Amino acid sequence: MAIDTETDMTDEEIDTFLGGHETGVLSLARTDDPYAIPISYGYDDENREFYMRLVSTPDSEKREFLHSTPDARLVVYDEDGDTYRSVIVTGTLEEIVPADLTPDQIAQYGDAKRPLFEIWAEGKKDLDIELYRFVPETLNGRRTEIDRSDD
Repeated sequence: MAIDTETDMTDEEIDTFLGGHETGVLSLARTDDPYAIPISYGYDDENREFYMRLVSTPDSEKREFLHSTPDARLVVYDEDGDTYRSVIVTGTLEEIVPADLTPDQIAQYGDAKRPLFEIWAEGKKDLDIELYRFVPETLNGRRTEIDRSDD
C-alpha cells in the first residue's frame, strides 16, 4: 500500500466537507497540558465559523480547560474507500452568552447536534451547557488517495 496522490483541498471542497460532517476531535492546550474530546458542531460555510454546544460538569477537566481560554485545534476526518480526507482548524474558542445570540447564530446552534459522544452518570441538573463560536485562524484540508494494489 502506497500513497498515490496527496493534494490540498480547495476552500470550496473544505466547506462542502465540513458542512457534510457534524463531528470532530477538539483539542485544547494550555502550557504543557493537552486535552482532546470528540464533539459535535454546526458549520457556517458563508462565514467559515463553527458553533458548538459543550456540556460539562462543575468540576470537570473539560470545564477547567474551556475557562482557561486555551488555544484550540479541531480535526474533522473521514475515509471513503481509498480516499482519506481531513481538515485541521486552529484558533481560539469564544464563549457566547445566550442573551447575546443573533438569529443567525441561533440557526447555527440548531445545526450543532446535541453532543453525540457524551454519556453522563451525573444528573442533568449538574450539567452545564455552554455555547461557543470557533473562528478559524487557519483552516487547511488534505485529500490522500491510497494505492492498495499489490504491484
